[in-house]
Amino acid sequence: MRLAAAAAGLSGAAAGYIVNVDRATRQGQDLAVVLANYFSMFTIVSTLMSVAALTAAAVWARMHPNTAREPLAIALAMGVVTAPMLLLGVVYNILLRGGPSGAALGDSAGIAMLDSYAIEMLHVVLPLYFLADLLFAPKRHSIPWWGLAAFAAYPLTWLLYTMVRGELVADPSGTSPFWYPYPFLDPHGPGGWGSALVYIAGIFGAFVVIGAGIIAIDRYRERRSSRRTTSTTPTIGAVAA
Repeated sequence: MRLAAAAAGLSGAAAGYIVNVDRATRQGQDLAVVLANYFSMFTIVSTLMSVAALTAAAVWARMHPNTAREPLAIALAMGVVTAPMLLLGVVYNILLRGGPSGAALGDSAGIAMLDSYAIEMLHVVLPLYFLADLLFAPKRHSIPWWGLAAFAAYPLTWLLYTMVRGELVADPSGTSPFWYPYPFLDPHGPGGWGSALVYIAGIFGAFVVIGAGIIAIDRYRERRSSRRTTSTTPTIGAVAA
């Protein structure tokens, strides 16, 4: 299942890549800048990290079929990618889902289909898979509470990179001398930096809550598994004559 989810995530990222190449070529944009922007988006970075984590977890499971639970390193890797994927599902479907963007208006039927596939795969299907993996996957290792710091390191690094890079890269369409992957992060909007910082704080707070929930669920599942194992282990006692 994890290998299938990794393949699905990779297919969604590949579909989005084709869409961006087609639009950049059709609109005469700098393809190098368009692709650099594409691979700088939180969705794509998180998806590629997820593909790597899912593949590593699946390979480990195949190499250790009789092990009772996965190692902490695998659990941390899965937790680090589960949190952003769940956050992506929430943020996209609440803040970003809507009609087609201006860039999509000239798409051919095939490109429009690939675009829809990439959007739904990366923002709906993959987040739902990670939720199911969190709740039902066997052999999950509990994550200590210090793991929350590891969870937070990725979005903080991405936010710092994005807010600095946004001022240094012009929009490929030529409409502005800056580029931000998501409109609510753009400090040049009506709300300025105040609005962008509010969204950053809100999303980061939601990320911490989701990360804490992941750790709590993993720890609860391991405690329940330990109690079940203990209750089913036969005790050695005296045999009545």
